[in-house]
Amino acid sequence: MKKRLSICIILLFILFILIYPRDCVAAAANGLVLWYENILPALLPFSIFSNIFIQSGYLDDMIRAASPFLNRLFFNHPQAAYPIAAGFLFGFPIGSKTTADLMRKGKITLREANILCAMCNNISPVFVSSYLLMSSLGLFDKTWITYAVLYLPPLICGLFALRFEKTAKFHKKEASRSNLNFQIIDAAIMNGFETLLKLGGYIMLFSLLAQMCVRMAGNHELVLLCLSGVTEITNGIHVIAQSPALPMAVKYPVIIGVTAFGGLSGLAQTASMTKGTGISMRYYVGFRLLQTLLSTALACLVIRF
Repeated sequence: MKKRLSICIILLFILFILIYPRDCVAAAANGLVLWYENILPALLPFSIFSNIFIQSGYLDDMIRAASPFLNRLFFNHPQAAYPIAAGFLFGFPIGSKTTADLMRKGKITLREANILCAMCNNISPVFVSSYLLMSSLGLFDKTWITYAVLYLPPLICGLFALRFEKTAKFHKKEASRSNLNFQIIDAAIMNGFETLLKLGGYIMLFSLLAQMCVRMAGNHELVLLCLSGVTEITNGIHVIAQSPALPMAVKYPVIIGVTAFGGLSGLAQTASMTKGTGISMRYYVGFRLLQTLLSTALACLVIRF
């Protein structure tokens, strides 16, 4: 059944490209421009330095030095500090990538990785403030309250889940083995480019899917809003924000819900970042759905005041 569905989707893509070549070229170009102008320069440097930080052992040294404080803050899970900080500050998909990198290095357990991947893989604050609030909705005065609405639910739920997880044996103190050489730097650069090239491919594919949804929806605005929001959040936010039929009291909570979930594009990119680690996508989707419900409910309260 799964194989047949995959074949049907691929054939549908090919048919759409043949019937609407101009739309496909424009959608692919928009996706690649978004990747080149925004995603690549913002995430590539951090991805490279993150790899160097983890592979060199310097991260272990810093966590070991700050472990008395981190143990209290993260319930005896000091290794959680890095993916939490990276994910909440730099945004998607850095949260899932740093978690997967730590998992591959054996620094965290699979159960910890499941929680951290779902908890930390959020949309960046820069995207929220600039694109979502200012460019799309014009809500310049709701930046900090929107941060709270989007980021407090996953943070609280994730820390609550971590509290009941056992600390892995390799979290105990050990002698420092930090080292930095050109082999580590070269590997970090290649890993960074590989990661960002994958993201570019996914962004392009889901830009095509979003354009396909526009064609399928036709003049049915409700169908277009639903398909756009579920497929890819950048296009979904734009379509919802531009809808004349929806008041701001509806637009804001819906867009917050779409952003909290991350869309099918976000799910596919996360699965790509965590491939081979054993991190559960079922757990990830369940956690994101819970976050979506909580953030949407909070947004409904916020927009009324």
